[in-house]
Amino acid sequence: QVQLVESGGGLVQPGGSLRLSCAASGLIFTVYALGWYRQAPGKQRELVATITRDGSTNYADSVKGRFTISRDNAKSMVYLQMNSLKPEDTAVYLCNADIMPGTYRGHWGRGTQVTVSS
Repeated sequence: QVQLVESGGGLVQPGGSLRLSCAASGLIFTVYALGWYRQAPGKQRELVATITRDGSTNYADSVKGRFTISRDNAKSMVYLQMNSLKPEDTAVYLCNADIMPGTYRGHWGRGTQVTVSS
């Protein structure tokens, strides 16, 4: 079965950086668009960034210029480099794999907690 396993979350001070990783298995990785979403307590899940099969990327306005999504097809991994983190970035970050990017469907990981606080 398809598995997506996130790692790399944690507690970081405002202005700091984190790199999230997502390991995928049980799917033909190169066929899928990949994405990172986040969900804060009491809020709806929101798209953070997506990357298509050919490497085209898309970002939420709130993270443009600060976050970078990338994929390593040889390792079946997707990453999210997060710089200049803000308290409002605090959320559970979830990895997603779908045939089309940004649909809020497809396969999901369980998430990794990111907390930005001083």
